[in-house]
Amino acid sequence: MESRSFQMDTQWNIIYYPEQPTGFGILVIGDERHYVDEGKCFWTQNEGKQTIIKDLKESGYTIFSSNLYGRHWGSENAVELAQRLYHYIIRNEIINHKIHILAEGMGALAALRLMDKMKDHIRSVVLLNPILSLKHHLDQEREHKFFYKKLIRELIAAYQMDQQELEKSITGMEDVIKLDDGCPIKIIHVLSGGRLYNQSKQYHKLIGTANLQPTIILPEKKQQIGKMCVSFYKNHESIL
Repeated sequence: MESRSFQMDTQWNIIYYPEQPTGFGILVIGDERHYVDEGKCFWTQNEGKQTIIKDLKESGYTIFSSNLYGRHWGSENAVELAQRLYHYIIRNEIINHKIHILAEGMGALAALRLMDKMKDHIRSVVLLNPILSLKHHLDQEREHKFFYKKLIRELIAAYQMDQQELEKSITGMEDVIKLDDGCPIKIIHVLSGGRLYNQSKQYHKLIGTANLQPTIILPEKKQQIGKMCVSFYKNHESIL
């Protein structure tokens, strides 16, 4: 069996099985375009992401992912569902209780909250082109009227707040993101497009630790991302 899909709280979830499992699992939390439907997932429908999944499976990783209510933007509901998915996987699959996380873009917001809530259950984290701060991301999108209005609508739906309450809550968020709680983290940034370039410049302002430097790669090197993840994950598997 290559994969298995199932529903949890109306949301589709999927598990991908390697031919030769090593006993380690990876939770994939996707970006805005991410989805999990019955029997399929964005990360296996998109050619670039499919290559990453292929590299991870060939290295023996059991991979699981959830739709997480769509464009959740790190909401509490999405984080709670990710926690429930973790406990389901641990109960029903033969994998180590400490998992790796691979999160892209918006998915990093949920990953950061999971790191805080599940410290003893997370082995290491790879963040791909991450959005680290909802506050900074909203400020950045103010310059683009269409994208800003669209983002506000998605945030209202995800956080179940009215616009005034939502903007007040986001304005009150901290400016610096602390990523030095002991969990190994790797940031991979694919340098393409003006918005992503601006995002990369902000990493040093947002990250509250000097020893976490993003790995910046050019678009033509994207095929190496899977192998970069495998190398990083394996460095943190000596202690079970």
